[in-house]
Formats: sequence, C-alpha cells, structure tokens
Amino acid sequence: MDDPQTPPRPPESTPPRPDESQPPGSAGSQPPGPGESQPGSPAGSAAAPFTAAPPEAAEPVANEGLPPDDVAAIDELGRSYAAFKEELGKVIIGQEEVIERLAICLFARGHALLMGVPGLAKTLLVSSVAQTFDLSFSRIQFTPDLMPADITGTDIIQESGVGGRREFEFVKGPVFANLVLADEINRAPAKTQSALLEAMQELKVTVLGHTYDLKPPFFVLATQNPVEQEGTYPLPEAQLDRFMFLIEVDYPSTAEEKRIARETTGSGSPALRHLLDGERVMAYQKLVRRVPVPEHLYDYAVAIVRKTRPNTPDAPDWINEVVAWGAGPRAVQYLILGAKARAALRGQYMASQQDIEAVAPSVLAHRVITNFAAESQGMTAKKVVERLVSEMV
Repeated sequence: MDDPQTPPRPPESTPPRPDESQPPGSAGSQPPGPGESQPGSPAGSAAAPFTAAPPEAAEPVANEGLPPDDVAAIDELGRSYAAFKEELGKVIIGQEEVIERLAICLFARGHALLMGVPGLAKTLLVSSVAQTFDLSFSRIQFTPDLMPADITGTDIIQESGVGGRREFEFVKGPVFANLVLADEINRAPAKTQSALLEAMQELKVTVLGHTYDLKPPFFVLATQNPVEQEGTYPLPEAQLDRFMFLIEVDYPSTAEEKRIARETTGSGSPALRHLLDGERVMAYQKLVRRVPVPEHLYDYAVAIVRKTRPNTPDAPDWINEVVAWGAGPRAVQYLILGAKARAALRGQYMASQQDIEAVAPSVLAHRVITNFAAESQGMTAKKVVERLVSEMV
C-alpha cells in the first residue's frame, strides 16, 4: 500500500479526523482501478461532515517515499505533459480542462465518455491526441444499423493458394487500434454497444470462438450528443460505470471563439510532432500506479462515495431526497487513480486531497442517478457531487 511518511501540515491544515477505532468499510470490487484500496468511513451521524487528516498528515509536497528513479520519471512526465499541451494548442483552442481530463484517463489506463453538442472539436481533439502520442487511431461512427462485426472484425473465406483450398481468415475491425473514437455511441443498439464495451473491459475480442488480444495501450473515447435523443439507445448505468470519466465539453469563450474563427479558416493547418510512443505511454501508466497516496486520502475517497448512496447510514438527509442510486466501489478506485495521475502530470510526487476534489465530478457524475425530485429542483448529478465535495471540506 502507498502510505509514505508525510511532512507536517502548515497552519491552514484541515481539522483532525474521527477516532481511529472506527471499523473500516469494504471497497470490494475487482479492479480495473488501483487494485486494493484502503477504505474507511467517517464517524458520527449520517449527516456529519467528513473531517480530514490530522495536522501530521498534511497535503504532501515532498518526494518522500519515492525512489530516485520514480522522482526523475515524474519530473520527466511533467515536462512531457507541458509539451503535450503546447502541441495540442496548435490545433485545439481552449478546452484546457478537457485536455487535462483526457490525459489523466490515458495515463490512468481508463476510458472516457465525452458529452457535448456537435462542432466542439471532439473528433479533432482525439485524433490530435493520437498523433501527438504516436498511437494508431480509428474512428467508429455509431449508427442504428451498425453491427458488432463492424467493430470487432469478422472471419472471411480466402483461398489459401494450395489447390484452391479455402480457409477462414480473420479481418480485424477498427477496435484494433490504440485510440478508438466511438462517435455518438448511443446511436447504435445495445448489442453493438456491448461489443465495444466488452473490448474495453477485457482488452480482447472473441469472434466465432477465437480470442484476439488488443495491443496496449488501449484507450476508448466515446462521445454522446446531449440533444436529439429520439431514436437513441442510452447506455445503461452498468455500462456507464466502465468509463473512468464523464467529460463535459462546453462552448468556448468569446475570445476563444474569435481565435477559432481567425486561425481555422486559413489555407494551412499545423503539423503535430510525435512526443511519446506506445511503450513510453505504458511506462508512464505504470509510474502513475506507483504514486504514493497518504492513508487519510483513502478514507476521504471512500467517505465521498459512501455519502452518494441514499438510505444508508453515511448518506446526508438531502441525498436521500434527490438521489435514487449512488456510486459503487469502482468509483473509489477511479478517484484514487485519477488523483495519482493528476498529481504526476503536475509534477507532484504524492497525491493530495485537492487532486481527489478536482477529479470527483468527472468520476461521479455518471455514477450518481438522481430521481424525479432532483429533476424538478434542477439538481443534476454534477451539482450533487459538487455539493457533497463542498460539504466535505
């Protein structure tokens, strides 16, 4: 477990946490996340706010607990990420938070679901990321008539060249790429969606009894259009849970939109440099897993997730009123993984509470299911998560 010695907390530290004698909870779920998390639950009544770490468990800024090679690697990752953002800035104007969320997912070995109206450069962003990282890229346009074989590939009959004998030969589908864009994933029926989601979970494809491994790194970015929901097949909650982040792509600012008009209507387009290859990306993914996490942050992540579950001892009264279903243990795993990746990308040697707070809306918004009472009050899942996080501080 990552539990290094942490430096003293400055004067503005958070208040002491509850009695250590409280029994821990359980985060029992098979990882796609960080493996074993160390859960815990806050003491007190259901509506009691979480009290964070004691003064001696300050938000870390030192590199204690990391071997020198990992410290140097995190420094290198921070420089690579800065160069990555600068390179994407040649073709993507604004959207800094979206770019950071995508990078966190990529280095945390997760998948992302992008939500935004048409014309916000979602496809351009994904293809640009693939170029910058020197990864193979494929785009699948999901339509109501798309079949599973259109994604995974299929066996076709080919002549072997020996006596005119015919044999089946597997032709790989577009899912056999490092970076896959599933455009408007909710346009295809459930059977086709499942073909992609199985590949996301298992990192392999099975066709006619034969299994084919997907070459890592493997990253799926799916998009959904929040308008025009007629004739769509919304992803069920169990399938939404396989995405690490739900990333909302918003309209650009006035200044950014003016830059878009000026810089994208000319005759040329800038070429992007290859910054990292697949092997280096996988090395950084392993590095992210080794980023230390103080013990109190496991308690903090578990406390947030447990408070999203209505009609449980940990849930505040207002959660019982507006939430139908809360997040599962996978959310805890992705909170910790997201915090690790964010810290490493920023050149920090240890995850902090600010990292968890920053990734919480993207991790939890699609895992918290609100009810009709919330809808009548204009309370979205994102607002629920933001209020929970604010009450935990």
